[in-house]
Amino acid sequence: MSEPKSPTPTPAGDTYKGWVFKWTNYIKGYQRRWFVLSNGLLSYYRTQAEMGHTCRGTINLATAVISVDDACNFVISNGGAQTYHLKASSEVERQRWITALELAKAKAARMQAESDDSGDDFPSSLSGGGGQGGGAQNSEVQSTLRTLGSKVEDLSTCNDLISKHGSALQRSLSELDGLRLTGEAGDKIRQVTERATLFRITSNAMINACRDFLSLAQTHSKRWQKALQTEREQKVRLEEALEQLAKQHNHLERAFRGAGQSHAIVDNKGAAGLGKGEASDEDDDNEFFDAMEDAPEFITVPADPQFHKRSSSNASCLNSDMCADDQSLNEEPLAMNPDSPSQELVPLKKRRTRIPDKPNYSLNLWSIMKNCIGKDLSKIPMPVNFNEPISMLQRLSEDLEYHELLDKAAKCHSSLEQMCYVVAFCVSAYSTTVYRTGKPFNPLLGETFELDRRRESGYRSLCEQVSHHPPAAAHHVISDRGWTLRQEITVASKFRGKYLSIMPLGTIHAIFEKSNNHYTWKKVTTTVHNIIVGKLWIDQSGEIDIVNHTTGDRCHLKFAPYSYFSRDVARKVTGVVMDKNGKAHYVLSGTWDEKMEFSRVMQSSRGGENGTEGKQKTVYQTLKARELWKRNPLPDGAESMYYFTALALTLNEPEEGVAPTDSRRRPDQRLMEDGRWDEANGEKQRLEEKQRSVRREREREAASQRASSQSEEGAPHDTHKALWFESCEDQITGEQVHIYKGGYWEAKELGNWEGCPDIY
Repeated sequence: MSEPKSPTPTPAGDTYKGWVFKWTNYIKGYQRRWFVLSNGLLSYYRTQAEMGHTCRGTINLATAVISVDDACNFVISNGGAQTYHLKASSEVERQRWITALELAKAKAARMQAESDDSGDDFPSSLSGGGGQGGGAQNSEVQSTLRTLGSKVEDLSTCNDLISKHGSALQRSLSELDGLRLTGEAGDKIRQVTERATLFRITSNAMINACRDFLSLAQTHSKRWQKALQTEREQKVRLEEALEQLAKQHNHLERAFRGAGQSHAIVDNKGAAGLGKGEASDEDDDNEFFDAMEDAPEFITVPADPQFHKRSSSNASCLNSDMCADDQSLNEEPLAMNPDSPSQELVPLKKRRTRIPDKPNYSLNLWSIMKNCIGKDLSKIPMPVNFNEPISMLQRLSEDLEYHELLDKAAKCHSSLEQMCYVVAFCVSAYSTTVYRTGKPFNPLLGETFELDRRRESGYRSLCEQVSHHPPAAAHHVISDRGWTLRQEITVASKFRGKYLSIMPLGTIHAIFEKSNNHYTWKKVTTTVHNIIVGKLWIDQSGEIDIVNHTTGDRCHLKFAPYSYFSRDVARKVTGVVMDKNGKAHYVLSGTWDEKMEFSRVMQSSRGGENGTEGKQKTVYQTLKARELWKRNPLPDGAESMYYFTALALTLNEPEEGVAPTDSRRRPDQRLMEDGRWDEANGEKQRLEEKQRSVRREREREAASQRASSQSEEGAPHDTHKALWFESCEDQITGEQVHIYKGGYWEAKELGNWEGCPDIY
């Protein structure tokens, strides 16, 4: 028999390659593509050169269906979105591909079944032990065993085929012999029969040898698997013992160092060793903070135990102020202010605890988002399907979820202690965003939102949308507990394909009446990941400085971005509270979605040089960390209510007496909350068109005024002025901001809303 010119299909598991025509579309028709069949996977490329970098598509043959259309055409489909319509150059070539594909499919299905049943042969201790390297070695061994098993299976198949075809040949020869031909033909037949008999004897001998080899290979395969499992288990036990010895060595080394020194002196090498964290060896009086992997500015170690043993006197304290600060930092939650109007004997309004469940609407996300790449999303009309049923003004008001932190801060006698509470309040504002992947409604120009919790919590909050391009919202909160909060936030957002970045611009101010301390800080960047594929998740990252402009105290706060390779806890936040001279007093650590803790600094020192940058790390000796803030649990069923907190559930609750521009009266937002999304989308388009018409009218009026005054400068194009806020220069930051000018709550008491624009 002559060898074929083109490659013959090889057994499944080996590679089979060749050019095949693939249907692309009705314009281009069939196009020649390079197909590669390997290990049960059929992949194709435009050219052979693409094999090293760009695969155009792959089908797993284990679940594929192979069908023949005509002499040269055949179809491969996995039952889902992948279907290849292929055409070979000839019928012979098509048959070769069909044979190779069928063999590969049978092999892939068999290997998949064996893989599903292999759990008993390879227990978890075998597959998981030894860390990353052990997992790679185990995977390689399993791959080798599977390859050997497949070859043994091929041998068994060939064994069966030889036996089957040999019997058929013997029957055919017996039939020829029964014809009793004479002469030369009879002699030839007898000669062929003798040779066939010899071939059968030889084949039977080979079959028996193959059967013995197969049995021996299967027996030894099980024995090798057991031996490998034993070796793996011994390796895991040795690694665990080695790790335990290392921990005991470190523990003894620390004990020896502590016994020989009255104060902890930590150089850069020792600090690095402590910074890697050994939580299993810590006792109740020691607290270690893990050093951050991206060049941390400081390292904390436990201070001398004498600082933990406090007596009734102040002998163990560094000074009397320190003791007073620690006591006030750990006081119980504040009682109600006796002078507050909330003490009136009037029943409080019962707030709602549920909203209608979120409808399960399907949406082609990519069809909308593909036109938004690189653009500012605040300028792009989006359907309510992306939204949550609150506006950005209400979302700003959610910063007051943990207002009691500012209540405690107002009672502090020490500005450094007060700074700790302000930092905790700053971090707590992000805890409501961890599951909130919905987009708030963009407020209409002139839209307002009031949050009157004076009777329950002692504060009143007012937001107003003061600008539309760029979108900016002014927020003012006044509390009977002795503090004021104000901010003007402009949100810039960019869609980058895989993620969405939201950059809040503007400064937040907190002013305390009793001490006249004035704090400012900014917000960090919010990133929404997996916009196109996967489950949406949110991260906060960046660095901010919280500054007390009255005393000069400051806290540098760092929100660590999520990293797959980091050993640190996710969503980590760290910071150090310092006075105006740069002396550290408190170390803060925690996560922005769960809790924050503080530790008082007893002593600080400079470590050695750090790596190639030559920077010195500061080593802080601290007391045991204590809890400063902890997130409240979400309400029952929050996953079906947009993951709203208890406060967020009440923000859009209808309320009498609010301004006609209040977000609660916004019709598209109300329709969306009720689950009527189609109507909400129509109403949203109507409101946006109405806003555009009003803006065009203002621009025409501004143009006419400019023409009448014959001044080139004239009035601005958009003459809108905020109703409850006035534009001025901030005395602290020098920024042009909007500050509350008063009058809203007085207008509410009178029920006089004549100055409010008609925006709905």
